[in-house]
Amino acid sequence: MLYYITGGERSGKSSYAQNLALELSKKPVYIATSRVWDGDHRKRIDRHIADRSDAWTSVEEEKELSTVIQKNTTVVIDCVTLWLTNFFVDTKNDIEMSLDQAKKEFNKLLTIEANIIIISNEIGMGVHATTEIGRKFTELQGWMNQHIAKHADQAIFMVSGIPVKIK
Repeated sequence: MLYYITGGERSGKSSYAQNLALELSKKPVYIATSRVWDGDHRKRIDRHIADRSDAWTSVEEEKELSTVIQKNTTVVIDCVTLWLTNFFVDTKNDIEMSLDQAKKEFNKLLTIEANIIIISNEIGMGVHATTEIGRKFTELQGWMNQHIAKHADQAIFMVSGIPVKIK
């Protein structure tokens, strides 16, 4: 099953996804997509790992998510925004190339027999980006969110900590 959890910043997406994963498995896997940018960021990542119970296995993977998901597991991928950022930076802000690479990798997830819970952000619902790069990334995020939602078995939109089933 593919579960898609989306919403605004601090809307409760991660908590909802983690609780769902624990309902589906006694030993879920948390896949963090964030690139480690500096020492402070490493501390933040370590704090998030420490906040999760011992039931969790934590994996860091910047781009090739399909390589770290085992058959018959339950995984939380957190999150699409940071994952896309890695493609966007590596392609020097090329939207088409980033979208193509991300879709190809995402499509590999569809062939894995696992419970995959993928978290994303609806950044296009916020303040209009003031830079060209920001606007380009917002477009990239929106197109990738549409692609994921299209393939999801269930889609949940989080609003103020409340899950709203959209699919």
